[in-house]
Amino acid sequence: MQYKQWQLAKRPVGEPTRENWNLETVTLPTVEKGQIAVKIKYISLDPAMRGWMNDGKSYIEPVQIGEVMRAGTVGEVIESHSDNFAVGDHVYGHFGVQEYAVVGEQGVHKVDPDLAPLERYLGVLGMPGMTAYFGLLNTGLPKAGETVVVSGAAGAVGTVVGQIAKIKGCRVVGIAGGKDKCDYLVNELGFDAAVDYKSESLHSALKAACPNGIDVYFDNVGGDILDTVLTRINLRARIVVCGAISQYNNTTPVKGPSNYLSLLVNRARMEGIVVFDNVKEYPVAAKDMATWIAQGKLKAKEHVVPGLENFPETLMMLFKGENFGKLVLKVEH
Repeated sequence: MQYKQWQLAKRPVGEPTRENWNLETVTLPTVEKGQIAVKIKYISLDPAMRGWMNDGKSYIEPVQIGEVMRAGTVGEVIESHSDNFAVGDHVYGHFGVQEYAVVGEQGVHKVDPDLAPLERYLGVLGMPGMTAYFGLLNTGLPKAGETVVVSGAAGAVGTVVGQIAKIKGCRVVGIAGGKDKCDYLVNELGFDAAVDYKSESLHSALKAACPNGIDVYFDNVGGDILDTVLTRINLRARIVVCGAISQYNNTTPVKGPSNYLSLLVNRARMEGIVVFDNVKEYPVAAKDMATWIAQGKLKAKEHVVPGLENFPETLMMLFKGENFGKLVLKVEH
């Protein structure tokens, strides 16, 4: 059987374009003992994918030229030579930007489409949700009554960070681009305030929204926003460095925070997180978040775009702020 996959053709300089990948037609390999064949239904599009395209030392090996583009996915088992997975099972794994995959059992997890829509396992119940859960609770260490600020607040990770912080009794302020996103954060997700960095002075708006300063900052964007937040942090504040989407497509050196001495003055700490460090604890997080969803305390929003052929342009929506919620590519129309 033949199927289509997006392979990395060349490493990008600055913003990726369609020319950085090739859409190839390949033949499905034979399913060997201990393997399964999966028909991929939904593909997760995440800012981290931009980093995976770079040929440099990181927390994970880069995608090699000619390899299928790495991505989190959910799909259905169509052939199984495994004792742990049956035909008809729905599974999650990093199967790549393609229509089908033949994989071993490692890193493959069953998901239940009766409990939640399949695309939700790529968002709140997937890697972004896990990133939010462990990054906020294990590294941010929020306490009831503290002020938590999150940037990229209307994205897949940010929406979950803010809601978990509310569940833990914090005052929550989101930074997002555009009135619609800010209204959604406050009116739908229960944030205490939202700052529109596109239309107002970030410094003044943060001062108004955080009258008691900032205790935890969950950073998804880096750049000028991180720099501004550092002027408002409290004694022993915690800054969680999850991502820096404002910097990923730079052709010049990454811009570091010029206000970093605020960390010294306030005896604050800034710590990076990588979700894969917590893989053994995923079931605990999934159980907590499924409970919060059932209780109506945690809401999810997916932004689904159909068509595997639209992958390059859809991925770039992340860097232009065009997605509203978790960005997912639906393989078929």
